[in-house]
Amino acid sequence: MDINQEKILEKAQERVIESLARNMDLYGVTMSTGLLYGTLLFQDKSMTLDEMGEALGMSKTSMSTGVRTLMDLNMVGKIWKKGTRKDHYEINLDWYQNFIDLFSVKWRHACEQNVQVLKRSLKELYALKETGELSEELASRVELSIERMENGLEYYDWLSRLIDSFESHEIFDYVPKKTTE
Repeated sequence: MDINQEKILEKAQERVIESLARNMDLYGVTMSTGLLYGTLLFQDKSMTLDEMGEALGMSKTSMSTGVRTLMDLNMVGKIWKKGTRKDHYEINLDWYQNFIDLFSVKWRHACEQNVQVLKRSLKELYALKETGELSEELASRVELSIERMENGLEYYDWLSRLIDSFESHEIFDYVPKKTTE
C-alpha cells in the first residue's frame, strides 16, 4: 500500500472513531472511552492497556478505566494469550448486541430508579389523600399528581417490557437485522 492509500485509510478510520466517540458521549460514555472503543474496532488483534495507551497517547490508568467501562457494557472482553502475563482485550464486533447491552443497562437502571421514586411518592400522596383534611384546591392538585404519577408507572412498565424485548432479541421479530447477501 502506498503512502497516499495509507493516509486515506487512516483518515477514514479516524473519522469513524471520532464519530463513534462523540455519539457514545451522548449516552453517558466518556469521549475518551468512545475513542478507545473506536480504536479497538479497527485492530486486527487484541491489545494490552500499554498498547492502547500508546495508540491514544493516554495513561494506562485512563485506559484501565475506559476498558472497565466497556467491559461492564459487554462491548469489550478480556482474553488470555499464551506466553504473556499482561491482560489482552478485544472488542465485541456484534454492533446489535453492543447497542442492546449499552442501552439496556442504562435504560433499566433509570427505569428502576424512577419506578422506586414514583411508588414512594404515590404512597405518600395516597396517605395524604386518606387524611380527608385537604382543602378542595389541594385535593385537586393531589389527584392530578397521582394521575400523572400512575401514567409514569404505566410508561415505565412499557419501557421495562421494551428492554426485555431487546435483551431477549424478540425486538428482531419486529425490526429484523438486515442480512447482507
